[in-house]
Amino acid sequence: MSDLRIVYMGTPDFAVYPLKCLVEGGYNVVGVVTMPDKPAGRGLKLSESAVKKYAVGAGLPLLQPVSLKDERFLHELKALNPQLGIVVAFRMLPKVVWAMPERGTFNLHASVLPDYRGAAPINWALINGDTETGVTTFMLDEQIDTGDIIEVRKVPITEEDNAGTLHDKLMYAGGELVLHSVDRIEQGKLTLHKQPDISEKMRPAPKIFKDTCKIDWNNDIVAVKNLIRGLSPYPAAWTDFDGKYGAVSLKIFAVKTEFCSHGLICGEVVTDGRHALKVACNGGFIHILELQLSGKKRMDTEAFLRGNRMFDK
Repeated sequence: MSDLRIVYMGTPDFAVYPLKCLVEGGYNVVGVVTMPDKPAGRGLKLSESAVKKYAVGAGLPLLQPVSLKDERFLHELKALNPQLGIVVAFRMLPKVVWAMPERGTFNLHASVLPDYRGAAPINWALINGDTETGVTTFMLDEQIDTGDIIEVRKVPITEEDNAGTLHDKLMYAGGELVLHSVDRIEQGKLTLHKQPDISEKMRPAPKIFKDTCKIDWNNDIVAVKNLIRGLSPYPAAWTDFDGKYGAVSLKIFAVKTEFCSHGLICGEVVTDGRHALKVACNGGFIHILELQLSGKKRMDTEAFLRGNRMFDK
């Protein structure tokens, strides 16, 4: 059992597995900080974060401040007497929080820093067609994702990966890396490495907006496929088509490529009305395998075509 007093900060599913690793590994997690419950769904019922659900089930002390600068929260945090802070998929911390633990606070980031600093590193690695990414632990400082690096673990990206599968790969790799980083800190074997100053060459990972997700069928076929898998299953790439009954909006989750020459206008839809639905783009066709009509459930193409005649002549 480790005596090092750890405060853990995180919110979504990605942050649950590293916390679970710490708890099951016998580490001394003296407190968990997560986002306040917020209204969600049609009934606007209060929704608890994934980290809160795990922390409550594990019997861990929980703090849910609205403001990280709130005096009451800071008093409660200080009362936990934290020696080390760990942040995974949380929000930007004020210095008064990350500097409070005597051994500092480190963050787990889902990329090989300094590449993909920002909010959406998993998505952008796929959108850019990378074949490798990874996870990094680094000490927090005043800037976002710029602190001294503790360790890096690289993870291959396969052709079959999308944002969902890569999320899980990095989550599991991240859990192991968090434990190894804590061990190095506790044993006094920590050697930090400054991030290289290559700001003009590094690739950013800005937040994903709706316009980011819109498919441009004039793009290269590989770029279109990478956008779709880089946004699947969430928030999902989308497109507008002119159907038999007017314009429709579709989210697209899974595709395959057909490289060929064609004389069609990019964005033109080709279908047999029963099994296949493909879209012309630069360099061939994108075959749509899974999609979702606005307001409907996600389904495979055959099920979609059975219930929708919008592309009938």
